[in-house]
Amino acid sequence: MGIPSELRHYWAQKTLANQNLNHNGYDINNRRSLLIASPAEEQKILQARLCTQEGVRAGVKAAVITCVATAVPTLTAVRVIPWAKANLNYTAQALIISAASIAAYFITVDKTILECARRNAHYNKRD
Repeated sequence: MGIPSELRHYWAQKTLANQNLNHNGYDINNRRSLLIASPAEEQKILQARLCTQEGVRAGVKAAVITCVATAVPTLTAVRVIPWAKANLNYTAQALIISAASIAAYFITVDKTILECARRNAHYNKRD
């Protein structure tokens, strides 16, 4: 069977066009493009990416710390407390630990990105 020649040509052109995009998604070889970012917009895009990366880093750190902080008491309780030993199977233990870690990750990422956005905000002040 194979791919019809028109589709193959179209796919090859799309693949080649995607390789010519710079880090902002603009075509670097197309001089007639209507979407040209100003230096201020480029700076805003860069700051947004840096804020996102900073938030993810802080979120992962918080998730790891929370994972350890919830795993130790949960696993200790399952061995020591009779109610926990009878009612918390492996799935429940994993759910307790992962729910706390996921919550810590998203809360920390949100707070970090908002703080970074406030730090980078430039308000037009009238003199």
